[in-house]
Amino acid sequence: MEVSVTLWVLTVVGLAALIGADFFIGRKPHDVSIKEAGIWTAVWIALAGLFGVGLLIFGGGQPAGEFFAGFITEKSLSVDNLFVFILIMAKFAVPSQYQQRVLLIGVLIALLLRTVFIAAGAAIIANFSWVFYIFGAFLIYTAWKLIQEARAGEDDEEWDENKLLKAAERRFGVADRYHGTKLWIEENGKRVMTPMLVVMLAIGTTDVLFALDSIPAIFGLTQDPYIVFTANAFALMGLRQLYFLLGGLLRKLVHLSYGLSVILGFIGVKLVLHALHESGVHVPEISIPVSLGVICSVLVVTTITSLRAARKQTEAEASAGGSDKVSKDSIET
Repeated sequence: MEVSVTLWVLTVVGLAALIGADFFIGRKPHDVSIKEAGIWTAVWIALAGLFGVGLLIFGGGQPAGEFFAGFITEKSLSVDNLFVFILIMAKFAVPSQYQQRVLLIGVLIALLLRTVFIAAGAAIIANFSWVFYIFGAFLIYTAWKLIQEARAGEDDEEWDENKLLKAAERRFGVADRYHGTKLWIEENGKRVMTPMLVVMLAIGTTDVLFALDSIPAIFGLTQDPYIVFTANAFALMGLRQLYFLLGGLLRKLVHLSYGLSVILGFIGVKLVLHALHESGVHVPEISIPVSLGVICSVLVVTTITSLRAARKQTEAEASAGGSDKVSKDSIET
């Protein structure tokens, strides 16, 4: 897809305007209601849909299909990232009324950092086609690792700060409490960071680790930097509202890791097949419609089985609780 500099500029300006509007509307710290989160989640998804339709009209079916496949993949991977965001919020004891501001700035930092990854990935792919072998192998390994972690029942209850964040804290110092939405304050004659700034940096820099699998995954669906960037942008910018909308539902998506492992493994195989094809080996390539169908099907099945498993677990716990109560009443009698 031929994308002019003018279109790039207009796209970035348009996205910046949307972010500015989002910031302006939610500028006053407050607890985000389910209704507010639901409305804004629907707005961001609708905007992504309109953008995809625009690509369909002006670019054709191929770019539109690649965008929707990339957007859905990035969105599903982002949902998994919300588990870590919850741990970060808990570790820094972020007051509920400030969480939306933290997520907004944190996601903006993540988008800027991902832009660097996307530019680097596009440059590497343009010059070294064999990198698809590496991307494919990495995604297959990541898929296997996700399955192993899910089967082992690993669920980290704490989040450890990365080295970059620890270095910043040592260099500038951190205030002992929140000061509204301020990022820097004067303390004992020294300018120090507030916990608000620290947690924003934590959200943004932690997302870089997530980009290590999400960026190769979307490059497995499209090699167009414009589509990669816009799919990432729309997936990330709706993440803040999704965080508040899903809430406790995140814990019920018990099979999400299995679904994501299937998606990453599938895209990994797609990348390897593409690399072989580029090397002159006659192998079948997986089309975008097939990719989109597989990704959507896996997510639907994963969601249904997760909710069923969570419901059965709740019923079992309720039954066990009732039995314990009966036993206790019998003993007392």
